[in-house]
Amino acid sequence: MNGASSGKTEQDPQQMLSLSWHDSVWIPALDRNNVMDYFSQRSNPFYDRTCNNEIVRMQRSDPAQLVNMTGIEYLLLHVQDPVLYIIRKVHRLTPEKVTPLADYYILMGVVYQCPDIMTLINCRLLSALSLVKEAFAEAVSYARYDPSKGYYWEFPDDKKADRERKRTGLEDEPREAQGRKSISYSTNSSRNSLPRPSLERKGDNQQL
Repeated sequence: MNGASSGKTEQDPQQMLSLSWHDSVWIPALDRNNVMDYFSQRSNPFYDRTCNNEIVRMQRSDPAQLVNMTGIEYLLLHVQDPVLYIIRKVHRLTPEKVTPLADYYILMGVVYQCPDIMTLINCRLLSALSLVKEAFAEAVSYARYDPSKGYYWEFPDDKKADRERKRTGLEDEPREAQGRKSISYSTNSSRNSLPRPSLERKGDNQQL
């Protein structure tokens, strides 16, 4: 018996990743025994009503018969009562062989579709490229060109540092001038306090 989709409108996989679904009436009593019935509600956009689970339910057959059918099937993959349930959508080929198609998780009663690896990697790459683009645009805004110097970088911190150096230089200039004046005065005072040399020939004590 084949449960492949027949008449079900195909939905955009990217759109499905942005959807969520819940039924507030079921949530307080949700557990591992009824979570598959909860997932199979007709209002759940993630549930394919052409699946083998729906066929078994409509025929009121034993769910154990699912392994003998081929086609779309939903399996309860992981249970963490009462918070988390993971359901896998598969295409059953034989009783032992299935092909995974999608995973869904029910978190606090809300159903979401798990993103596939390709979608996850693409999302991360797009986020990284967006950040690189922003960084490159900011770096370009700091590029400058001068005919005498060529290309160079001018960052806001450099301007601030230049202003700080100029301000500090203006404050230090009077002190440096005063220091030079003091040194000059001290040198002149020391020179004037020394005795004047006498030009006297040794031997005849004759002063010139």
